Amino acid sequence: MGYLIYPIEQLDTSMTHLTTSPLKIALIGCGAIAVAMLELLNADTHLKITTIVVPERSIAKATALTAKLGLAVQVLSHLPQQHIDLVIEAAGHTAIEQHVLPALEHGTPCIIVSIGALSAPGMPARLEAAAQTGNTQAQLVAGAIGAIDALAAARIGGLDQVRYTGRKPPSSWKGTPADQHLNLDAVTQATVIFEGCAREAAALYPKNANVAATVSLAGLGLDQTQVRLIADPNVSDNVHTVEAKGAFGQFELTMQNKPLASNPKTSALTVYSAILALRNRVTGMYLG
Repeated sequence: MGYLIYPIEQLDTSMTHLTTSPLKIALIGCGAIAVAMLELLNADTHLKITTIVVPERSIAKATALTAKLGLAVQVLSHLPQQHIDLVIEAAGHTAIEQHVLPALEHGTPCIIVSIGALSAPGMPARLEAAAQTGNTQAQLVAGAIGAIDALAAARIGGLDQVRYTGRKPPSSWKGTPADQHLNLDAVTQATVIFEGCAREAAALYPKNANVAATVSLAGLGLDQTQVRLIADPNVSDNVHTVEAKGAFGQFELTMQNKPLASNPKTSALTVYSAILALRNRVTGMYLG
C-alpha cells in the first residue's frame, strides 16, 4: 500500500467523490467502543454498518440500541459469510476466536481494535495463518497511541529498549487487579499498580492495557517490552508515554487523551482510530 500524508481536517470533504457504493461492514460487539463508533458513523454515507454481531443474550439490547439510533441493521449472534465486505472487531478475545479467525479464513478482511487479545499465546501467529489461508489481511489499529510507525521502523534499524507507561485517574483502574490490593478512592499520590512485561500487563489489565500490547507488537514483542501502570489522582486524562532506544537513536512520546465518556478505562482516541481505519478503506489513501 502506498502512503500519502494528507491534512486530516480535509478528510470528510475530499472522500465524497471516491466511492459510489458504501462498504458493507459487520461490527462485532456493542459495548462502549462499538456504540461510540455507531454514533459517529450514523451520518457517514460511505461506510455502512449492515450487521452487528453480539452474543445471543445481548441481541435484544443491541436491537433496541440500533433502533434508538435509527440504524437499519441486522443484529445476529453469528457472522454472515456472504454480503460482508469488511469486519471490524470491538469485543475482545472471545470475538477474535469465534468470529475474526473464521472471517479471515473465509477471505474477509478484518480490523482489530482489541489488540490486548493478541497477548494470548500463539494468537498473532494464528491471525497471520488465517489471513494467509483466506488471502486477505488483518489490520491492527493504533488505538490510543501514536508513533507506532516510527517504532516499527526503529525495530528495523535496531531497537534495544522500549518502555510504556500508562497513567490514569484511580477510578479508571476500578474493576482491575489494582482494586483488590489498593483502596483506589483513598489514593492521594501517583502509585505504581503494575510493573512488568507487556504480556503480563495485557493479561492482567485487558481493558486498560491495549496500548501496551500495541507498542509491544510494533517493537520488541510482548515479553521484552517494559510496562508500568500508574494510578494518579493528579490527572484527569489518560496519559500514555512510550520511550524507545536503540541503534536508530531514541525517542519519547507522551499523549494525553480524554477518556471515553461511557468507559473511562478507554481513551476516546481509540474510537477515532477505528473510524480512521474504516475511512482509509474508502478513500484509496493511507492517512496514518
